[in-house]
Amino acid sequence: MELYRQIYDPFSNIWLSAFVAALPIFLFFASLVVLKLKGYVAAFLTVSLSLIIAIIVYKMPIAIAVMSFFQGFFTGLWPIAWIILTAIFLYKLSVKSGYFETLKASITTITPDHRVQVVIIALCFGTFLEGAIGFGAPVAITAALLVGLGLNPLHAAGFCMIANTAPAAFGAVGIPIVAMAQTTGIDENILSMMVGRMLPIITLSVPFFIVFLMDGFKGIKQTFLPLCVVASSYTVVQYLTASILGPQLADITSSVFSIAITVVFLKFYKIKNIYRLDGKTNFDNDKKINIKDILKAWSPFIYLIIFIVIWTTPIIKTFASFADITFYLPYLKDSIIQTVPLSLDEEPVNTAYTFQAIKAIGLAILLAGICTIFTLKIKANIAVDAAKETFKEMFMPIVTIGLVVAYAFIAKNSAQAATMGLALANTGGEAFAFFSPVIGWVGVFLTGSVTSSNLLFGTLQQVTASQLNIPEIIFLAANTVGGMAGKMISPQSIAVACAAVGLVGRESELLKFTLKYSIIYIVVGGIITWVILNLFPMLIPVIVS
Repeated sequence: MELYRQIYDPFSNIWLSAFVAALPIFLFFASLVVLKLKGYVAAFLTVSLSLIIAIIVYKMPIAIAVMSFFQGFFTGLWPIAWIILTAIFLYKLSVKSGYFETLKASITTITPDHRVQVVIIALCFGTFLEGAIGFGAPVAITAALLVGLGLNPLHAAGFCMIANTAPAAFGAVGIPIVAMAQTTGIDENILSMMVGRMLPIITLSVPFFIVFLMDGFKGIKQTFLPLCVVASSYTVVQYLTASILGPQLADITSSVFSIAITVVFLKFYKIKNIYRLDGKTNFDNDKKINIKDILKAWSPFIYLIIFIVIWTTPIIKTFASFADITFYLPYLKDSIIQTVPLSLDEEPVNTAYTFQAIKAIGLAILLAGICTIFTLKIKANIAVDAAKETFKEMFMPIVTIGLVVAYAFIAKNSAQAATMGLALANTGGEAFAFFSPVIGWVGVFLTGSVTSSNLLFGTLQQVTASQLNIPEIIFLAANTVGGMAGKMISPQSIAVACAAVGLVGRESELLKFTLKYSIIYIVVGGIITWVILNLFPMLIPVIVS
């Protein structure tokens, strides 16, 4: 069997090697932003260049490189595309049933102000979905909801991607933290505590930032108290949960508590200057909605929450695992060897592909859709039309997602991603405190996942901290915090968001919208890391051996 020992510095100059490894990224940005190519074309060019670099520069055997492509492409199809397909199908059922108008009206009874509605849906509801599902579904569902409320599709997708930074560290029941803890041998609760101490400035800012983008400082002034309630309740509960209970429930508790306290607050506090995208100013004559219709209108998402909770319980996970099928594509089993400093010793990269027939959360979303059909008495032909529309609209986005994830796997397996991370780690000393989150940012751009970034660069952060004689926990946490900002520009996230709001082929517009804000947040993350390390070291938990 042919082996591939990863090469991290093919040119014996880490910065030159990193430049070559980054060429596919430059090509992706140029294809979207400068040439304004469609997302699937940009993704195809990117993955093609990455394959060429892997084979020619990194001396990766052709068979292993090609199989890495297929491993990534299949992962993009299942579970990621499967989750997005079912999420969009559920949304279409809600719209075609006619009850979506009732849902919009029920949100107006909380507050008619679109600025606060966007914050509640994109941040609070999105955080719940991120904490339970992950994999891009939160952005897809919340962005589609915002478009239904009347938002410009580009803004709806952009706001939801910005909002998705806040919960990303604890997404999918804390998997990013748990995965890094398992990789590095650090207690997950200590790591969760450190991440929780780094996040408050970022999470507090998100609601205000979204409203600022919608309506400037005037909007913040007019909604200041509701935003304070949302931001403070969300941030405090997320911090306490992450610090006391660990990473698994930080998103769930913060979102539920924030929604509840904000709804109660808005029952007593009325915003004087209502901001509406439709120009509506008088709500006194709105038809009163009975509780039965409200429950029906929200039933798709009530079912979604119920099935997600069921699917994430340990007993169901264990039961569903019996249907998992794990296998290796040809030439991949134990054929890629990771070496120092990416691992503490030589060890094979895990290249197994697991087909989760039941455990994949897409089935839970599909069951929510089936229950919705019966509850809202949607005719069979309408449900079939919704399914056909979903497949037709999502075909090219699915191809794009597959190509993007394929690039991520080629970059990971060939060590192109590791080369870029090592170059940043080479900054050394106090400078690395600032660049440590940037490694996580790059990792999420490459892989589309905070979890994957933590798995990819966790050991690198740990080894670098040891060499610099700095507590490793802060760099491990910084990798996660940086990854959150990377979600805004990840090609995978861009493809999912565009598919959800009907912007297929216009990915360049969304990337241009989110890129500058992603850079702002990664700079803030770097500053937070540097300040804690140099000015407030007492915030770094002590790890007892």
